Amino acid sequence: MPPLDDNHTGARIKEQRRLARLTQRQLADRLPYSYSLVNQVECGARPATADFVAACAKALSIDVTVLTGQPYVTELQRDRLAELVRPIRESLDLYDLGPNPDLTVGPAEQLIAGADALCEEVRATHLRNAARRLPGLIAELTHSAWSASSTELWRALASTYRTAHDISVKLGYYDLSAVALDRMDWAAQRASDPCLSAVRQYMRALVYFREGEYRIGQRLAASGHNAVAQAGDTREALAVAGQLHLGASVISARAEDETAVKTHIAEARRIAKRIGDASEVHWLSFGPTNVDLHEMSAAVEMHQYDVALKRARKIGKKLPTQFATSRRAHFLIDQARTEMETGHTEDALKSLVEARRMAPEQTRYHPAARETITGLVHLSRRTPDTLSHMAAWVGL
Repeated sequence: MPPLDDNHTGARIKEQRRLARLTQRQLADRLPYSYSLVNQVECGARPATADFVAACAKALSIDVTVLTGQPYVTELQRDRLAELVRPIRESLDLYDLGPNPDLTVGPAEQLIAGADALCEEVRATHLRNAARRLPGLIAELTHSAWSASSTELWRALASTYRTAHDISVKLGYYDLSAVALDRMDWAAQRASDPCLSAVRQYMRALVYFREGEYRIGQRLAASGHNAVAQAGDTREALAVAGQLHLGASVISARAEDETAVKTHIAEARRIAKRIGDASEVHWLSFGPTNVDLHEMSAAVEMHQYDVALKRARKIGKKLPTQFATSRRAHFLIDQARTEMETGHTEDALKSLVEARRMAPEQTRYHPAARETITGLVHLSRRTPDTLSHMAAWVGL
């Protein structure tokens, strides 16, 4: 297999470091990582983990996407997904114009059901279908919410903005995802729904997690708990609170606060034991299985790969078939990373191939999947044909 070109994260880190007029050693001095690791990542001998990329972006005062190369425009254009982004952007921009007299809308019940259906499409990783239908539904719900101003309609509109955020993140348009979260807050306030407001804070926390601002992420998770406390002791509120603990657990893991990780996982597990599977609540997939997945993810973030692999193998034996495809694929990508880091390269490739089979669009545009493939290419002296195809498939 020919060597990789410069279209990988390490090469982009090298380019930005040179633009900042820093040597490798000077960059390493600004990072909680060694000079040796900087050197290996830049030449592609080691994959650029998410925490390493976030630290480099912070040290270089640039956005993480500059280093990850997102959105992956060439692949998005080839897959005809890029053309679906502009209508979503426009639909988010027209939120404050009130009713549209030129628009014919369906019944409120149909629109509300449509918002749930789009959430289900995203969980099933049918991103193309969801992206196509989303702008029209946002337009109709915007018109109806302004015209009738019911809690249910504003809540459904907030849900479509959340879907816009989900699609934008999965396709790598993080600027658009930030706009979508602002719109979600705007609609949630009009719905007077503290649970929706808390879900929005959870998603904001994950944005700062990606950027390496862990303290801000932890504050946002705490803010979400304050919001959801206003909803009382309902099953919905408990599920949202549990998911906030799960989000805080991986943020704490990235911040190397193992005590906080254990506290958040324990609290989430306590809630999950009380309410059982609550996957349908705000489409958060909260429940005992998701607690197990986040416990594994936290181990990955703390680079405890042996622990993570044991948990992954245990989870894989009992993962419910009805569990959301998006979460199953994410699990496989995490599992592939742990398998690569522990020397099980053939298993790692199998995990990625299964993630691709299950959720091709999500896997193709997932930075961790791409970095794991990069790492596998360099670890394999005799590269299997399957790996060659996977590398070409993500544009390496």
